[in-house]
Amino acid sequence: MNGAQAVVATLRECGVEVYFANPGTSEMHLVAALDEEPTARAVPCLFEGVATGAADGYGRMSGRPAATVLHLGPGLGNGLANLHNARRAATPLVNLVGDHATHHKPLDAPLESDIDALAGTVSGWVHRCRDAASAGADTAAAAAAAMTPPGQVATLILPADISWSPGACPAPPLPSPRPTPVPDDAMTAVTAALRSGAPTAILLGGTATRAPSLRAAARIAAATGARLLCETFPARLERGAGLPAVERLGYLPDGARAQLHGLRHLVLAGARTPVSFFAYPGQPGLLAPSDCHVHALAGPGDDAADALAHLADLVPHTAPATVAAASPRLPVGELTGETVAAAVGALLPERAVVVDEANTSGLWLPTATAGAPHHDWLSLTGGAIGQGLPLATGAAIACPERPVVCLEADGSAMYTLQALWTIAREELDVTTVVYANQSYSVLEMEYERLTPAPDSGRRGRACRDLLDLSRPNLNFAELAQGMGVPASRATTAEEFTTQFAKALAEPGPHLIEARVPPLFGLR
Repeated sequence: MNGAQAVVATLRECGVEVYFANPGTSEMHLVAALDEEPTARAVPCLFEGVATGAADGYGRMSGRPAATVLHLGPGLGNGLANLHNARRAATPLVNLVGDHATHHKPLDAPLESDIDALAGTVSGWVHRCRDAASAGADTAAAAAAAMTPPGQVATLILPADISWSPGACPAPPLPSPRPTPVPDDAMTAVTAALRSGAPTAILLGGTATRAPSLRAAARIAAATGARLLCETFPARLERGAGLPAVERLGYLPDGARAQLHGLRHLVLAGARTPVSFFAYPGQPGLLAPSDCHVHALAGPGDDAADALAHLADLVPHTAPATVAAASPRLPVGELTGETVAAAVGALLPERAVVVDEANTSGLWLPTATAGAPHHDWLSLTGGAIGQGLPLATGAAIACPERPVVCLEADGSAMYTLQALWTIAREELDVTTVVYANQSYSVLEMEYERLTPAPDSGRRGRACRDLLDLSRPNLNFAELAQGMGVPASRATTAEEFTTQFAKALAEPGPHLIEARVPPLFGLR
């Protein structure tokens, strides 16, 4: 057995079944090893950012790692943005990166680069395989590292000669660490804060945004009067009719500060201390009031679910309110972000997986879908756009029995549009809605916030050129069809409703280009 065969055999024993791959010459022995493994599913991706984003979506929905196969440092570099998002989502992911043969590296061949340094920026664990005999054990360590709570990117660098050399053997799985129990003193401090009568909120993150923890947290909030919040961009939020309502912290710092205003206690359960996404002149980065006491009940690697369940047993039993089943009326008239949201809320099927990268066009989605049937909501955790289509790809492979709805901004879609080809190739049940507003609307908003308006009241040419997506207009219906995805274009609310209902009713991939106006417009 050579090193590559040992890697694949070990990953099989560790429960890794899916490989999102964009291999090159250095990874051909890995491809050959996958050929020999009947349980492995090799998914071709035409860009490394699709592979890494798909592995993220798969890990979020399955709770176990997929593997990527990337080619040297440039291939890893192409996948970094969505590995960054995976890191922020705490997704378990085994990142296999091929390298030059060990005797070839000193020659400084054209593709030579510092893979270890690149991998370190997005990985919780990085290791370089040194010989074929240790390939199996190194792979078992990578799989265990990926599952280290709360989950992380584990990068294993495989030089070509390690992959092709004999003398390797598979290794058995290693035990995965368990989440850290919450210490008694943290529980005591939080209990005292909740019983103090002072204004208090509970901020949920990580695994605490799943149904059991949401119910426990809602019981605590109902019994103590605390407000229930969750992170701005949760990795996976269960929501819909029958579940407790949870208010997401706002993206803009002014709005988030207003939500937290007056709090004396903020309890973190799986979440980090809230900070603004960016710095703004004259504003602090911390969002909680300066006189608010922040209590860490459970950090990202702690057992937040157990802590919330235990805490719920310490307060008087109070039945929390849950969201009633409700849906908006089917919209008519102009097609806007608001009417698209109404159609999505009215038609969203049971157990759907919603991937949200709608950005400014999606501001109405949380309200419109609050009473929809039970569903999962996947967010842009790290802020690196180009996540939506790959994330939907991986989620659909992880959950083939569930419909996936990808709500995608047009500018973000262009970062990883190649995912549509993989969606078509794998015949995935993904309905994609592209909000075609022909602008980087979020940047228009930030530009207005950060720069003073000129005396003329009109912005300059550079601003308009860099933030505008017209001249020429992007034709997403034709782009999708060119990659094998059936597509249509909607310009009215009635057209969109008809097309969206049809796409949901038919299995397989569909794309709808929704021509909506931008939320903001530069003068």
